[in-house]
Amino acid sequence: MNFEMWIRALKAARAAAGVSQEGLAALIKWSPSLIAAIETGRRRPTMEFAVASDEALHTGGLLAELLKEADRERGPSWFAAWRGYEQEATRLRAFEPCLVPGLLQTEEYARAVISAGGLHQPPMVDELVAVRMERQQLLQRDLLERDDPPQFVFLLDETAVRRPVGGPEVLDAQLGRLLEVAEFPHVRLHVVPLDVGAHVGLGGGFVLVELGDGEEAIYLENAARGHVLNDPEMIRLIGRKWDSLLGEALSTGASLELIRKLKVTP
Repeated sequence: MNFEMWIRALKAARAAAGVSQEGLAALIKWSPSLIAAIETGRRRPTMEFAVASDEALHTGGLLAELLKEADRERGPSWFAAWRGYEQEATRLRAFEPCLVPGLLQTEEYARAVISAGGLHQPPMVDELVAVRMERQQLLQRDLLERDDPPQFVFLLDETAVRRPVGGPEVLDAQLGRLLEVAEFPHVRLHVVPLDVGAHVGLGGGFVLVELGDGEEAIYLENAARGHVLNDPEMIRLIGRKWDSLLGEALSTGASLELIRKLKVTP
């Protein structure tokens, strides 16, 4: 599923309902020029647009579901499966030894990470940054829309909050973002201090998720791609690593105090 196919679905739904672009614009109170831009691929459809179009064209939620599917498939193909786990998680625990986790990155920090080394052309950088920013709606969405939002726990090595990704100003803004997110009641943030020395997370980062039906999964990345694993033995191993790292980490209060000290601007 991609956006070209989504556009074809929208056009087919309009044709079946006998509604022109101008007619749809009047029904959902959007401008005809914006609808034309969406149908020619010059503007990306939003979920609000998809829901409104479903209601106007009586498609039973089809366009919204297709848009969700298209969103899942943005970015690398191997990442699509993990986005589904992220969105359905009741608890998510992530450890990063070198970088701030993607779910917590500012746009400028994410752009510096993704564009490093010049491996991607500017349009691809823009797309990957956009996908990363959209994933962060998980934090805000669940805070605003649910009485029992998923619990997010992030463990960062102190290296991650000291490395000047994008330069000192970008890092400073990123530290401010961490302090903001840490105020959310369903988010916990811990830092593993440098004076711990060797620890079990030096081999690489990982993410563990738990779903409402009791299913568990982990996400691991290597230099080429990411992998979603459901193997119980591997999940137990990563769980033990998590417990060890959490035991070495500073408390939430001490972690935030460290970040405040590292932050240059108030």
